[in-house]
Amino acid sequence: MQLNELEKNRADKIHQLRDAGIEPYPIKSHITHTTQGAIEAFIKAEEAHSEDPVVVTVGGRIRAMRPMGKIIFAHIEDGSGRIQLFFRINEIGKEKMKLFQELFDLGDFMEASGKLFRTRTGEISVHVDSFEMLSKAITPLPPAKDEVVDGEVVRHATLSDPETRFRQRYADLAVNPGVREVFRARANVVKALRQYLDDLDFLEVETPILQPIYGGAAARPFVTHHNQLKQDLYLRISFELYLKRLLVGMFDRVYEIGRDFRNEGVSFKHNPEFTQLEFYMAYADYKTVMELTENMLAFVCDKVLGKRKFIFDGQEIDMSPPWKRVELRQGLIDAVGIDIAEHPTAESLAEAMKEKGISSKPGSTRGKLIDAMLGDYLEPNFIQPTFLYNYPRDISPLAKSKPDDPQTVERFEGFVGGMELCNAFSELNDTLDQESRFLEMGRAYDADDEELHPLDEDYLRAMSYGMPPTGGFGMGVDRLTMLLTNNRTIREVILFPHLRERGED
Repeated sequence: MQLNELEKNRADKIHQLRDAGIEPYPIKSHITHTTQGAIEAFIKAEEAHSEDPVVVTVGGRIRAMRPMGKIIFAHIEDGSGRIQLFFRINEIGKEKMKLFQELFDLGDFMEASGKLFRTRTGEISVHVDSFEMLSKAITPLPPAKDEVVDGEVVRHATLSDPETRFRQRYADLAVNPGVREVFRARANVVKALRQYLDDLDFLEVETPILQPIYGGAAARPFVTHHNQLKQDLYLRISFELYLKRLLVGMFDRVYEIGRDFRNEGVSFKHNPEFTQLEFYMAYADYKTVMELTENMLAFVCDKVLGKRKFIFDGQEIDMSPPWKRVELRQGLIDAVGIDIAEHPTAESLAEAMKEKGISSKPGSTRGKLIDAMLGDYLEPNFIQPTFLYNYPRDISPLAKSKPDDPQTVERFEGFVGGMELCNAFSELNDTLDQESRFLEMGRAYDADDEELHPLDEDYLRAMSYGMPPTGGFGMGVDRLTMLLTNNRTIREVILFPHLRERGED
């Protein structure tokens, strides 16, 4: 490691501690309470009018040190909160006082034992009678600043540069309590999703991450190679085809929460690896799934936020059911004045778009033209929760066609805050129709087109045994967390987001 002068000075203190017979990285600690637990224990004893002292051993990172002659005030912080330490030379002795002042630094982890008391200002503190080093920090954390807001002490860290925060998430978490709260909220989101589905008798399962054939979504995969098997494998882009195999195997309700990987562009709402929830429900259709979705997400809001209204990107969002429902065809008529039902071919639709001054990519299929208009003219305007339903067949190869319109499928996407949140179908369970769609996709798209779905013969074989009518659903957990924590970029809700190498444009 290349150390600067301050780091060298701190590293030298490691040797000084060992020379004094003190191990700066001991095997274990003797903590009896978290900082918050210690405070709660003292308050409980106060309320009970107990005369017995509350003795604790607490530990955490040193966040402040204020020497005042023969006494020292310090604050330590752990994952639960902060507590003040009070050192007095009469109790701990001159040598230990000197040791603490000279060899302990901000950022070090330590433990301290003693009786709890209230200072004259009313702050619950540990009257320290012994202390130990738990971990000597060589690199100092960015300093933090405390401000009093509405009578509460609020900590503001000086580590605010997004590039540094994302690259050094460990430092970001250490000095930014608000960031820690985002990831606690994320964990609670996942917990609430599981609870809701478990209560409806869904079975949580795990499916392969390394797959011989990728599928279930429109995305370019990452490719890897198994040396012993001499076989190319793909990091999964979706759980869908494996989860639906399980319905063939008589699991009627299944779900998975896990990582997907897509070799696509990075943006405020895209990361190459991300967390997805998918569930599949036998004997259901997309309308059933719509109702389940809006109820599930209201439940998550109740559990995570304690309310169904919240602010995202300056707008108040209300997740209470029922959500607004907009048919895709009518949505485009209202937004751009084009009735897609009057344009059954890509050529006709492209000409209509041109007349309206809407550009289109040459060679696009009809479905991709519709999808492009949806993304530009509908999605950004769906601030309140909205289901957009009935999609083109050629961009939905795994969804069931509407009985009265073979070119339109029973599919919906859910939008909140101007971005797509979830995607769902009445799942196609006709083996022969599915096979013809795979073959049709192979003819309609170039080999490197992200919309191309490779033909999965084993999936067709599974379907040939019979798959019940099914409603399926997929949702980005990262995007849901963005909404509930009012973060406009996905990097804020992924602990270690993918970043370009330093120096790249």
